[in-house]
Amino acid sequence: MKFTTLSLVATLAISSAYAGGDIVPVTPVAPAPVESMTTVGGKLTAYYVTSDNSALYDMFSTEGSQLGLSATLDVSHKFTENIVANFSAMGYANTNQTEIYDYLYGLTGFQSYFESEPNGAIFNIANITATFADTTFVLGRQFLDTPMVGGFDWLLSQGSFEAYTAVNTSFENITLVGSYIREYRRINTGDEWATLTDINDGNNWTIGAAYDNKTLSGSLWYYNIDVANYTQVYVDGGYSLEVAKLEAQYVNTDWDSMDASNAYGAKISGEVSGFSLMGAYAYIDDMPVGYIERDGLYTSSWNTLGLSTGDTFKVEAGTEFAGVSATASYAYYAYDNKVEEGQETDVILGYGITEAVDLNVVYTNTDYGDGAGAYNALEVYANYKF
Repeated sequence: MKFTTLSLVATLAISSAYAGGDIVPVTPVAPAPVESMTTVGGKLTAYYVTSDNSALYDMFSTEGSQLGLSATLDVSHKFTENIVANFSAMGYANTNQTEIYDYLYGLTGFQSYFESEPNGAIFNIANITATFADTTFVLGRQFLDTPMVGGFDWLLSQGSFEAYTAVNTSFENITLVGSYIREYRRINTGDEWATLTDINDGNNWTIGAAYDNKTLSGSLWYYNIDVANYTQVYVDGGYSLEVAKLEAQYVNTDWDSMDASNAYGAKISGEVSGFSLMGAYAYIDDMPVGYIERDGLYTSSWNTLGLSTGDTFKVEAGTEFAGVSATASYAYYAYDNKVEEGQETDVILGYGITEAVDLNVVYTNTDYGDGAGAYNALEVYANYKF
């Protein structure tokens, strides 16, 4: 990240002492460095994706591929030690100008342009962050990171929210969070902001508490999501042993117009001979789980989220070799309310070429259980951070 000083005034005072008519110079004292009030950073991204989709198109075909380029600029300005303004803008362009189906979401009638348009710009972040004692307020466009409401950091630009958030850390090992959400920009939709306060009863908010003392961890969240007509309770807990970590979760989604959903999950993870291993199970009864953009269910995968009812399993293994991080996972979804069972296999590779440049490759094979069969997708993207 680069630092830009808006103003710098350095005054060097040199005093002299007189003795016996001789002038004795005093060594000047170097001025203390002036902290920058404004920081500027960002990244350049190139993202290529290709997939097959039954009879519509093949891998690496013009119809089944897209290359997007983007430049993101992040600016923060510190008014005082505890009040900061944050801004982030992203400009993008698609190099494949063919209007084709949206294979990323398996929907027809959509263009496959990243961010929905051949080119454009997004003002993703614009907020004031103020910290007083142990409490921080974030007011304006921001990223949210909660188990069942949050924006994906994927493709060209992360999904974001206009919200009013407070975070408190007054108690040891405990973080308290409250957020009221006014607008939402879904990932890959361009500069389209949905005003959530105008939909249904208009109140969308969450409060949560998280505890972590390195051995014992857990969190409890309550969501009121009027835009999708549900309230929700999320709770999880974890215990770290010397060789593994055990975790469990429960999610109750109380839908206004249909039966409630109950999700139960368990996960075990650990390190063995340089490999990180994970196994997870989840069961969802009656109805799917409610979520906004992404969820925290243990068995969710790269393409499969929210999950339909039934049993789900996921196993994952990861390691690092010669600077390349590699993760492979397989997930099975019973899909009680779909045509057939589903599955997803993911292979994710990442390599840091330099401290500023990284290259990533993602291969996925996904069957959503809708009877259309599995499809393959390959995503390759590189970032240059400055």
